[in-house]
Amino acid sequence: MSRLAKKSIKIPEGVFVSRAGDFWLFKGPKGELKKRFPDCVDIKEEGGEFKISLKENSPKEFYPALGTAASIFKSAVWGAKDGYEKKLEIEGIGYKAQLDGKDLSLFLGFTHPVKIFAPEGVTFKIEKNTIMVSGADKEKVGEAAANIRAQKRPEPYKGKGIHYAGEVIRRKAGKKAVAAA
Repeated sequence: MSRLAKKSIKIPEGVFVSRAGDFWLFKGPKGELKKRFPDCVDIKEEGGEFKISLKENSPKEFYPALGTAASIFKSAVWGAKDGYEKKLEIEGIGYKAQLDGKDLSLFLGFTHPVKIFAPEGVTFKIEKNTIMVSGADKEKVGEAAANIRAQKRPEPYKGKGIHYAGEVIRRKAGKKAVAAA
């Protein structure tokens, strides 16, 4: 059995979890999420805490789904309460980002600006050379941040491009440095 699923998930104040058909609804101060879990997983409420387990007579092949379901359930609860945020930094002369309503325009040295459309439930903020992607759904925030980073990955010689805040870029020695050695 999954170690994550052995522990019950406590619901913090201000977050409401309910079931609507095949979906689970998570409502909180940062937003509302709607998640669907596999049929082999059984989710039960016991005194304000949720316990995730496999349904009876489930084959062993479904054990990995148990840990995944527990992780997704926990992420949805914390996303509804606190939300998630990813920070990206832009480095390079002439590289910049602008907001066009809810969407993002990136000027990355191409002949045209690159438009990134905000997925539902995700917001963009810009401060100097930092882009902040935030929202209640961990999966959507991560996907939107990865999509922005994919537009101009950091190159290894000068470090120009878009990278996550705190990400270490492995640098290579240029032609001059290699020739001198």
